[in-house]
Amino acid sequence: MSENILTYFEQIKAQGLSIDITRGKPDSYQLDLANDLLSMNVEPFDGKVDLRNYGEPLGIEDARVLGAELLSAPADHVITGEQSSLMLTYQMILSKYLFANPVPWRDIETPKFICPVPGFDRHFRMLEDFGIEMIAIPLIEDGVDLDALLDALQNNSNVVGIICVPRHSNPSGEVYSDDNINKLFEIGKKYSEDFLFLFDHAYLVHDFLPTKNQIPVWKLAEQNKTTNQTVVVTSFSKVTFGGGGLSFMAAADENLSLIKRIRGSMVICPDKVNQKRHTKFFKDSNAVKNHMKKHADLVRPKFEIAYQALEKLDKDIGEYSRPTGGYFITFTSHKPIASKIVELCKEAGVLLTPAGATHPYGNDPKNNTLRIAPTFINEKELEIAMDVFVTATQIAHSQA
Repeated sequence: MSENILTYFEQIKAQGLSIDITRGKPDSYQLDLANDLLSMNVEPFDGKVDLRNYGEPLGIEDARVLGAELLSAPADHVITGEQSSLMLTYQMILSKYLFANPVPWRDIETPKFICPVPGFDRHFRMLEDFGIEMIAIPLIEDGVDLDALLDALQNNSNVVGIICVPRHSNPSGEVYSDDNINKLFEIGKKYSEDFLFLFDHAYLVHDFLPTKNQIPVWKLAEQNKTTNQTVVVTSFSKVTFGGGGLSFMAAADENLSLIKRIRGSMVICPDKVNQKRHTKFFKDSNAVKNHMKKHADLVRPKFEIAYQALEKLDKDIGEYSRPTGGYFITFTSHKPIASKIVELCKEAGVLLTPAGATHPYGNDPKNNTLRIAPTFINEKELEIAMDVFVTATQIAHSQA
């Protein structure tokens, strides 16, 4: 390694930087796109429903219809909740843990879940909360590695489900093919008629480049006769306001009954005023998609900045994903240096998502996978942060 790069790194450290790219958050300009929600007047009565009062535990009708359009599911199979798809996902897992029929998961000896990796750290934390053992299997370009899935199911008992992000997977950006999802249904259904297919469609409408079309997951579930085993969630967390949007779930049969039961215990009623505000802002799913084109124009340049920086790394150091949507880039080093890169970046004043966060239990066995979140900071800060990342990666690689 050249002394020049070490000298340059010391100069970076002397700048006293403080840049945080740990989470995939919208920037303020993206949030501004939905500012009309802040001043929108809503009539208190929506037909016979007083939006200010208790009631409508599954959401108001036009919000459920909007969710049904987005998820391509029947409106009577859709509920509209609050805040995030993660919250609905957590409630679904809780309901299965407490009340699943014929056996609640809490009464199963070491229930297990399939977790494609790289994956979403909050999914892993949620499953760990319940003591559900996580089995990591790799993602491939078209979705889940089906051979690894078969192997995991053949060698494990009490696997109760799988959790997937089927479009712009967090953090590596895979867009599952229809064939991959069909075979996923086939394999899981054969393993157990109680196997849960849980799809977190957090980035359903978050394309920023042309992206291959997918048959909606719920439609594929209908074709495979697995709607009784399938739950699909999405939200407006990165469409309007973080924590101030809507969430949607499509479910059927027992799963629909369970989510109604658990929410009946947890939620007095949803925020119907906010639901009406959103359905005035978005008349239909096309309005949502048009709104997201504005997000794409703000997000795309930041990914291009990140790519330009990562191109400076020699191919023998590592490789990175080039997603067509979502909020993340995954960097994979050829040496086990992920934790060292994070450490060096921190020394220089740039915070990354911790090494290991992309795997269950925070354990990346190869110590070579990192998540980069370029959206929240401004473009100048991003250029600086990526320069730090590239420099730290070069140093870590040379010292390994």
